[in-house]
This record gives sequence, structure tokens and C-alpha cells, in this order.
Amino acid sequence: MIQKHFLATTLAALTCVTIAFAQEPTKPTPAAEPSKKANARPADVVVNKPEPFDGASIEKMSGQCVTLETEAGAIEIEMIPEVAPESVRSFLNLAATGALDTTTFSRVVKDFVIQGGNLATSQKWGFELARRMSRKLPDEPGLVKHVRGIVSMARPEETNSATTNFFILVGDGHHLDGKFSAFGKVTRGIEVADAINKADVEGDKPTKPVRINRALATACVKK
Repeated sequence: MIQKHFLATTLAALTCVTIAFAQEPTKPTPAAEPSKKANARPADVVVNKPEPFDGASIEKMSGQCVTLETEAGAIEIEMIPEVAPESVRSFLNLAATGALDTTTFSRVVKDFVIQGGNLATSQKWGFELARRMSRKLPDEPGLVKHVRGIVSMARPEETNSATTNFFILVGDGHHLDGKFSAFGKVTRGIEVADAINKADVEGDKPTKPVRINRALATACVKK
């Protein structure tokens, strides 16, 4: 019963979150932290399940590529762990565990970005994905410029709040440099990202979101 209550609460909270990155975001009103009661019962410790790339070295992660097999075609992404190791580790784990499978590109800004990684759009959405989506990553802004083809973590205005949402740039976004964690680069299939970006939208929501049928983390193939 507690698990169901937690899931319902988590689903409702995640549904309300707006991942703002495409334009200068509106600053949200900071929420006051609840006061701690004296002698309050400590919260249960949630132990995360081990994932394939936990503890992987930068060298190992740099040899990995992720292929997003979408309804519109395949997008291949090489990792840049030397500048954003925790973002890369998380993305590789999401692909390797199947967490990205059946999710959609749920946000599109014309001639700028497509955004995926919202696990709530998965056909397998449930307690485990909700818990996975609640993990927050540290910001890792590096020297990589946000230009066409770069893949970066999406997050709200709050720092260190990225979870699983990511975006692929189809145009340049230099105002994001030094603020967001660029962790990958499209090496094949940028035209697929272009096609997804040109789909019909209402605001920044696609009228028919393109689904990621499967995400694969494999050793990069030298060209």
C-alpha cells in the first residue's frame, strides 16, 4: 500500500515538472524546505539497483556509443565522458537497462532542439521507472559548445536537478554553454533528428510524438 502511495505521489510530481532549457527559463519560486520535527522517525533509505556502467572508467565509457532506434530512423551518439562522466554514465545505464525503450521525444523547439528521456512517456511506466527518474545528477558544464549535433542534459532552472531528460541540438544554442551538461555528439542520423524537429507541434509539444522503440549501448564502430 505504501509503495502504491509512493508511486502515485511520484507520478503526480513528475507530471508537473517542466524541464526548461531551450530559452531563458522563467525562474521558479523556490520551495521552502519543510521544518524538521524533533525526534522524527528517520526516512527509509532507498537502495538503488546496480546498473551496468556503475563504476565504469572514463576510458571504458569513451568507447561506448548509444543508438536510438526511433520510429523515424536511427540516431547514433558517441559519448564524451571526459567532460561529463556522470551524465554519460547515467545515459549509458538508461540505454543498457532498457529504461529509454518506448519513451518519446516529448518536446520540440523548431530549428533548435528535440527533447527525450521523459520516462513517464514509456509504455512500461511504473514504480521502477518513476524511482529511476527521481535520481538527480550533478551539473557538469564543460568546454563543449552547444552546437548542432550535441547531446546535453535537460533540467529546470534549479542547479544539479537533471534526471533522465536529454536534448539533441539541431541548431546552435550558445546561450547554454557553461550552464548545461553536454555529454555526447550525434555521429549518424542527424537528419532523423531534423525530421523529428519538423513535425507538427502545439506550442512545444509534438501532436504525434516520435517514439524510441529501443536504445542500445554498444562499443563504437570505427569508421
